[in-house]
Amino acid sequence: MTVALEAIARCMSLSVDFGEGDARVHALTGVNLEVRESDTLALWGRSGSGKTTLLHVLGGLIEPTSGTVEWRGRPLSTLDASARARVRASGIAYVFQGSNLLPYFSAFENVAFAARAANSVETGPTPTDLLQLVGLADKANHLPGELSGGEAQRVAIARALAQQPRMLLCDEPTGHLDSDTGERVLDLIEALQDEFAFALVVATHDANVVARLARVVELADGMVVREEVHA
Repeated sequence: MTVALEAIARCMSLSVDFGEGDARVHALTGVNLEVRESDTLALWGRSGSGKTTLLHVLGGLIEPTSGTVEWRGRPLSTLDASARARVRASGIAYVFQGSNLLPYFSAFENVAFAARAANSVETGPTPTDLLQLVGLADKANHLPGELSGGEAQRVAIARALAQQPRMLLCDEPTGHLDSDTGERVLDLIEALQDEFAFALVVATHDANVVARLARVVELADGMVVREEVHA
């Protein structure tokens, strides 16, 4: 018997507008989406399709114009900015297109800072353990400027895991990497997802990335136009 997985995040009738008057842009219109436990989900679409906006609303980085976002059964979109930040720190983590590491912090310090912010220092893997997991224990004392693009992105993944996320949101995580390095980063994310069982949501325009994930939600002009499950 197949057991239905719990929806840990949900968007309902979600719309997001930017700008005012004649300059108003409808970034998302009437989007419904569920993210389930241990999901591997691709948000697919061309540039401007709304996938990054949906990722940011799903994780509480921006507020929707209308509609509702829930996180683990509780409203997220109605919280103020500080409350949303606390929710993100306690279960939602990001990996962006660029690593976005703190430039004057070492790899170890970047990961440790995230663990402290999420109050997971005592309960989660140590920064050393996480850097070992991503294959960078020997680069723990290196600054971001001393790392390659792929290494910096692996530190960013370790930093995200320091938050012990239930959901990991990735925005074009291989966009600044060459194809071989990008494949290795995706291999790493998938291996860690298997180990830690977080839900994985990846916004991408790359068909090769889409093919690796079990669910695909395609967006165009701010609307969901197709959803499918890969066998």
